[in-house]
Amino acid sequence: MKNILLYTLLLVGSFAATGQEPDKQDPKNLEKINAARIALISEKLKLTPAQAEKFWPVYREFTEQRMSLRKQYRDAERTQDVTKPKPDRDQELLKLGMMLKQQNLDLEKNYSERLLKVISAQQLLTLPKAEEEFRRMLLQRLQDREDLREMKRENRENIRNRLEQRAREKNNQ
Repeated sequence: MKNILLYTLLLVGSFAATGQEPDKQDPKNLEKINAARIALISEKLKLTPAQAEKFWPVYREFTEQRMSLRKQYRDAERTQDVTKPKPDRDQELLKLGMMLKQQNLDLEKNYSERLLKVISAQQLLTLPKAEEEFRRMLLQRLQDREDLREMKRENRENIRNRLEQRAREKNNQ
């Protein structure tokens, strides 16, 4: 319970200083998010210090390669050749998507084998659940932050409206 509270505090703190896109965030905030991610996954997998020392370099490498595959697809979506007919572009994008999914599956197989040399099968099975839990927690914090921002904006508008109303009432007297 204390660890979950720690993660929550780390996440809240990491978002307190910035409202920018993740790729435009202050590196310190990204470091805090990554530290919270490491802490949560380490706890959920119950990594021993010896396992953690070997696990995290392999996992980081896997994560970077997985992100690279996703980036390839996003880049292809953005840079489609608009001179080609839309059905042709869609077909190319579909083929690329399937190819990248296969590469992602191959990547998972490769890294699963490597990770099994460091952690148990049970820990490896727990990994996607821990990643999803962290994603949900992160998204919830972002949503909470956005809700707070909206409440503040509404409060400022209400105050401004009340001040304007008082000014009108004062002028009408």
